[in-house]
Amino acid sequence: MAAAARSRGGRRHGAIVGVDVGGTTTAVGLVTPDGDVIADASAPTRAGERDPLETIVGLMAEVTERAGRAARAIAAVGVGVPGPVDAERGIVGDPVTHVAELAGRPLAAELGGRVGLPVFVDNDVNALALGEATLGAARGARSLVVLSTGTGIGAGIVLEGRLVRGAAGFGGELGHAPVKFDGPRCWCGLRGCLALYASGRGIADIARSRVGAGERSTLLAAAGGDPAGITAAVVFSSAQGGDGLAGAIVEEATRALGAMIGTIVNGLNPEVLIVTGGVVESFARLEPKILSAAREYAFPRALAATRVEIVVGDKRASVRGAAALALYEQTIDSRRTR
Repeated sequence: MAAAARSRGGRRHGAIVGVDVGGTTTAVGLVTPDGDVIADASAPTRAGERDPLETIVGLMAEVTERAGRAARAIAAVGVGVPGPVDAERGIVGDPVTHVAELAGRPLAAELGGRVGLPVFVDNDVNALALGEATLGAARGARSLVVLSTGTGIGAGIVLEGRLVRGAAGFGGELGHAPVKFDGPRCWCGLRGCLALYASGRGIADIARSRVGAGERSTLLAAAGGDPAGITAAVVFSSAQGGDGLAGAIVEEATRALGAMIGTIVNGLNPEVLIVTGGVVESFARLEPKILSAAREYAFPRALAATRVEIVVGDKRASVRGAAALALYEQTIDSRRTR
């Protein structure tokens, strides 16, 4: 827990401000302890070249103004960021690939000093997993894994009601677990990572590379003739339309995702495994293929015991998760001081 948060305590029955910091967009919401989002707002993370902290503070002011009287009883702030975090001290780790400005910063202390509230910071998918476990699709489950595929891929793990952070804040970095040992270097510096094959960035990068190498495809035309316009959404749409190259890239993505589901089921055998994130809207219609691939890599009884759900994510779920992080930390702190 961040020192700033520890020293200020918090009103446990008040509303929580949830903050989801993304590589492109930051969302802030005021959330009740039951998970209702009273008011929310979002903006580009670097709006007007501002520091991401300024974006958070500005959005908090906007949300509290919209919430009116409900904002008078704010208990705490929970913040999810896309990278490893020293949650005990509220310091963002490294690498934070998509919001590099936050790497190494004591975000809990910085934000707490600006808003005068207890602030708790953790990896964004850790927060999302807490949200699903306490306020969302896995409410009541004692063990849960959330695998979130967006620009990159992250995971959050809850076992026996406790969040798994790891010794250095890297618990749940399953997007950078290898699914292809002789694969290329990932942007994280490792090799053959899941994110290379099944994230939005990875799918787009593969498609642009193969089109640039001269492989026949309708992808460039679908992107208006601009290779930079080949996004994951364009690849999925072209695959559905019968483009062979796009279909092969999507097939590889579904197999990679299925392999990781198998790894999670065999290694942790959680009650619930939720696949979500910005790319999941495209993956959702491929659920039978993904689960078929998972069956090639998972023990049948283990897979049968795990409820796998593919859930289209949204920013409200993300801010709800960040709020759940603050509620979780306050509960843990209460147990420590009894």
